[in-house]
Amino acid sequence: MRTSKIFVTTDAIIFRKAGTGHEILFIKRKNEPFKGQWAIPGGFVDEGEDLPDAARRELREETGLEVRELEQLGAFGKPGRDPRQHTVSVAYVGFAEENAVAVAADDAAEAKWFSVKVLPELAFDHADIVTLALQKYLP
Repeated sequence: MRTSKIFVTTDAIIFRKAGTGHEILFIKRKNEPFKGQWAIPGGFVDEGEDLPDAARRELREETGLEVRELEQLGAFGKPGRDPRQHTVSVAYVGFAEENAVAVAADDAAEAKWFSVKVLPELAFDHADIVTLALQKYLP
């Protein structure tokens, strides 16, 4: 019998309108791995927790934002995407109000909106996830 040591996480790609364009929300990681680097808000799914609920919870815990409508973008599970262990992340996309304010908390050192035209270097495989979200939601 095989046993699996794969962990499930969720990520929340959150956009908001900004003038004539859009911005995307990132958090600066407070802890390793990738301490001090920008990432999509997200984290591990708790036992017994539904995936979209986990995405909403992690977003709320790390940024203070409440986004009710989230749409599943896809699953990302390439081995090595997280140096701690094999993880599969289910990514969700949502849109915040134009005046939405994010405040870093929990394991986020900072929360910041970035223009979709000038993105920072991202931790994990988050650049691939964001690229897919931009292609699908803001072509």
